[in-house]
Amino acid sequence: MKQSSDRAATTPRRLDALIIGAGFGGMYALHRARGMGLNAHAIETGDDVGGTWYWNRYPGARCDVMSIDYSYSFSDEIQQEWTWSEQFAAQPEILAYARFVADKLDLRRDISFGTRATAVEYDEDAALWRITTDDGTTFEASYCLMATGPLSVPKQVDIPGADRFGGDLYLSGKWPHHPVDFAGKRVAVIGTGSSGIQIVPVVAEQAAQLYVYQRTPSFTLPMRNRELAPDFIAHIKKYYSDLRASARHSLTGGVRPITYRPLFSVSPAERDELMEGAWQYGGLAFLGLFSDILTNREANEVVAEFVRGKIAEVVEDPDTARRLTPRGYPIFARRPCLDTGYYEAFNRDNVTLMDCLEHPIVEITEKGIRTDQGEVEVDIIIAAIGYDALTGAMLSIDVKGKDGRSLKDKWAEGGRSHLGLMIEGFPNLFVIAGPNGPSALANFILLNEQNVDWVCDCIAHLRANGFRSIEPRLEAEEDWMTKVRELGSRSLYPTANTWYTGANVPGKPRTFPVYIGGLGRYREICSEAAAGGYRDFDFR
Repeated sequence: MKQSSDRAATTPRRLDALIIGAGFGGMYALHRARGMGLNAHAIETGDDVGGTWYWNRYPGARCDVMSIDYSYSFSDEIQQEWTWSEQFAAQPEILAYARFVADKLDLRRDISFGTRATAVEYDEDAALWRITTDDGTTFEASYCLMATGPLSVPKQVDIPGADRFGGDLYLSGKWPHHPVDFAGKRVAVIGTGSSGIQIVPVVAEQAAQLYVYQRTPSFTLPMRNRELAPDFIAHIKKYYSDLRASARHSLTGGVRPITYRPLFSVSPAERDELMEGAWQYGGLAFLGLFSDILTNREANEVVAEFVRGKIAEVVEDPDTARRLTPRGYPIFARRPCLDTGYYEAFNRDNVTLMDCLEHPIVEITEKGIRTDQGEVEVDIIIAAIGYDALTGAMLSIDVKGKDGRSLKDKWAEGGRSHLGLMIEGFPNLFVIAGPNGPSALANFILLNEQNVDWVCDCIAHLRANGFRSIEPRLEAEEDWMTKVRELGSRSLYPTANTWYTGANVPGKPRTFPVYIGGLGRYREICSEAAAGGYRDFDFR
């Protein structure tokens, strides 16, 4: 519910720091800012903390990063007090963890829930940001921290007729907070990315009939989730500090193994044995097998063909297996999916694959979904159609920097920033886990911590030296963007149509705004920028 502690909309509330978003990045930013003695406040669209895990409550929602990695590292007290129950935590447990941290740090007293920023405008003379919310409240802050998240703006259903459907239509990314009963219902799932792949097996067990509308087949690996044994938990907690230190300087920000072994350095028999072992172990073990999966197209195809063979082994109907088999893009160039019984679900009599490449959806009708083959009547439609990722959340707000320059104009050809942290022309506007950092390729929670720590250290530097503002120089921003592009072009990531590149949103500029050099190297670069006296930035 919306808090009533804010002043009347006509009187701006003056702050040192205003944080937009109360997911894991915003929560830690608020904690750090308060610890510095700043007058800090956060606003959050949802009615509680948790960010994407507050909204994504769909059936089967689960994190694909191991729970011992996908958690805060800044507080050993929190690490020791909280105990994860599974290797890959489900949404209710992750949200419970976020709430536990909020309680532990008493964060909610400085968060306005049910509050959305509509405009963020810089006053250059006063060197402050003026933030307007959807209820007319205005904040004025010396520093604005955008912790809006990379996956927080779900795509809306853009299929003709969606507004006239007579049944229930749900977005996976804005799932209702009440139970949804699928028993005896005819259900359609549109989309087979990470969310759709998690939804299908769960709904298949409950619905009378499930129709899965697939546009692009995804590569998905077995999660093989398991409960965490008490002795393993005790072991992890004993060595948590060492594990976290290793994770911070790793490629991905986790303890998942990596290798420097190229695929063709081992014999075909040995690599098949390695891949079979990874398949049986589950999770993202595949990504640690060979060093060149995402740089060598031939090596990538070897791994892809192995997984394609597994689909044919699991799915009993050859035609269904063929249509579920991804081709035409490199494996793992789209976000890797983990599943629990996804391919097995298509062996059920009540599950039907609807191939939208062969028979595209024409419209949603009052009673169901029509393709060029005819209409299928359903009671419930679940749209698991993805996000306007990386830049969508910030661009959903009217952000204006110096001289009234709009962020929409600045980012007309794609998100631009220096280090993924600051934007030329937008002083004292800090971005947490935004485009042009490791973002989608790193453990978001450790990335959030690193970003927030850098921002808070930067603010401390400003205040200690009597500066009112900081912004990156244009040439530094351009150099960083060149580095991001050049590194990305050496990989297979930009070759796939995915939310990484913006190809899933019609009209969105196609870029690959992700630094692929790894979290460890990224941390070093950011630290060097600060240690060098922020020489790539202008102070006022």
